[in-house]
Amino acid sequence: MASKDDDGHKRIAENRRARFDYHIEDTFEAGIALTGTEVKSLRSGHANIAESYASAEQGGIFLINAYIPEYAQAGAFFQHDPRRPRRLLLHKREIHKLSVAVDRQGMTMVPLELYFNKRGRAKLRIALAQGKKLHDKRETAAKRDWQRQKARLMREKG
Repeated sequence: MASKDDDGHKRIAENRRARFDYHIEDTFEAGIALTGTEVKSLRSGHANIAESYASAEQGGIFLINAYIPEYAQAGAFFQHDPRRPRRLLLHKREIHKLSVAVDRQGMTMVPLELYFNKRGRAKLRIALAQGKKLHDKRETAAKRDWQRQKARLMREKG
């Protein structure tokens, strides 16, 4: 089931691997153009954005390869394709900024989190990110281990 977050939004899916694989530069909140059965499926808390990415196509930004399962209670006629490209709703200047960063700077648009905001709208937090090299990933893991060990020592001593 989806979890309730501190800032009032209900998290549906999270891409936890993104922060390990990428240097996050800037984040954006985008709406998503969904069909009725997709929204009902999301409300039941089922979705996966782990292998998905965002791409600038046809003058807009699209979420590619996100998995929203079919809604079980709907008939076969009303079902949606679980992995169809979904349009992200952003302002023109945000679309321009994202597409320029991807084209010129070689950055990637990575989805971080899919959630319902306070008003009940489905939102996606996407990030402009730079891919990490293997030594950067090792450094991140070493830092995380040191922070964990430091917290353990402080608990024992303090």
